[in-house]
Amino acid sequence: MRIFDITFVFYFSTMLQTVRGMQDIFGEYQRYFTFLKKVARHEFRKNGFTRISTPVIEFEELITRSAGNSSDIVSKELYSFDDRKERRLALKPESTAGVMRSYLTNMLDESQPVYLYYIEPHFRYDRPQKGRYRQFHQIGAEIIGEQDPVLDAKMMHIGCRMLDSIGLKGEYTLKINSLGNEKEREKYLLDLRDFFENKKHVLDEVDLARLETNPLRLLDSKNPEVRGLLEHAPKMESYLKGESKEFYAKVKMYLEILGVPYVEDHTLVRGLDYYSHTVWEWVDGSGRTQDAFGGGGRYDGLSKSLGHKTAVPAVGFGMGCERLIEGIMDRGVKLRNKDRTHLYIIQLGEGATKLALPLNIAAQEAGLNSLISLGTPSIKTQMKKANRLGATYVAIIGIMEAKNGICQLKNMELGTQREVKLDELVPLLISEVDKKELDFYSPMKDFVIEEVIRPEPIMPIHEKMDNNEKE
Repeated sequence: MRIFDITFVFYFSTMLQTVRGMQDIFGEYQRYFTFLKKVARHEFRKNGFTRISTPVIEFEELITRSAGNSSDIVSKELYSFDDRKERRLALKPESTAGVMRSYLTNMLDESQPVYLYYIEPHFRYDRPQKGRYRQFHQIGAEIIGEQDPVLDAKMMHIGCRMLDSIGLKGEYTLKINSLGNEKEREKYLLDLRDFFENKKHVLDEVDLARLETNPLRLLDSKNPEVRGLLEHAPKMESYLKGESKEFYAKVKMYLEILGVPYVEDHTLVRGLDYYSHTVWEWVDGSGRTQDAFGGGGRYDGLSKSLGHKTAVPAVGFGMGCERLIEGIMDRGVKLRNKDRTHLYIIQLGEGATKLALPLNIAAQEAGLNSLISLGTPSIKTQMKKANRLGATYVAIIGIMEAKNGICQLKNMELGTQREVKLDELVPLLISEVDKKELDFYSPMKDFVIEEVIRPEPIMPIHEKMDNNEKE
């Protein structure tokens, strides 16, 4: 093979690969993804949330100001670039900063607090692994404009209901902690840095950097020796003063009222700098490095970090869709296939096609998921496709069937076949198909029909004059 041919084959094969850390979402996986979105939309809507979508691309400064320069997101995982006008932009690694930006720009005059939710793609240059991709999707929600511990508890309650609804009840633990306010954390960080100052020999390169830039991140260390030291290190709970103690106590009180079980974990910090007071995570108990289905917390200081003149209270959470999908698939949760084909129509010859087209439409209008084989494949090929689709019934209309107005109806599950008149086929299938599977969706059901009062047309002056003369 010539060098040119080898080069072409190499680049062609590379072009057809997905970029590392990205994935195509289709087939069975797409059904789980659609199911997740449906559960989320239902849960959020009944709790008063409205949906928001923010741009995939934001100014890099928005991300660095919110997440913090010392965070892994900014220091190692951010997809950033210059546009043609040399402005620094970034693919959004999370949605909270963009939602807060939109709130400060568009929603300050709305009734407070504002309840928002999103289902969005995000991007982080992280090491790909099970349930963790460089392009990933998050389901999340924010309540902005009110500081009340009941909102923190309610957000955790909503997240737990979602996890329970998708088949993960009993498969996760809710961990909570309080990071107090800024002044309390400053005192705590000084003592935490002092504690580790003479223990640098056990810190790896990553933890040494954390000690210098933000000692709070040492609480999230994966180093077993550091984890052991943390059991004897100062605890944030000892630094909480009156208001912070009371706020955290009320969060726990409301969780108990809502019937939400939780475990306190005083090493829980989350990965972003904007959190204060309550933080939480839902973990799967696997003991793996990446064991969280999602998490959240309160971030009352984020608005000021973004340049707003005052602090705006806010609380929110996010869950990784891919992580959830693989969690429920691992547990054997099966979903009903709502794309199941009830009727597959095979037609042979132009005369059969003329009958099959209106028959297919009539079946669809009656609520059946009906497909028709078009083109000129053989009956063998068409039957193979019907099998792949999992069709319940196959109606075969050949040349003789078309002349007699009949079809050969095969029940693919029972393996039986019978002759049925074409005008009796749809009523027959309606009587045999599970009524729950019929699809009667119509976009017009979402229309708001209002009577429009149209003004009377304005008559030209010369016509008015002519009419007056006639009178």
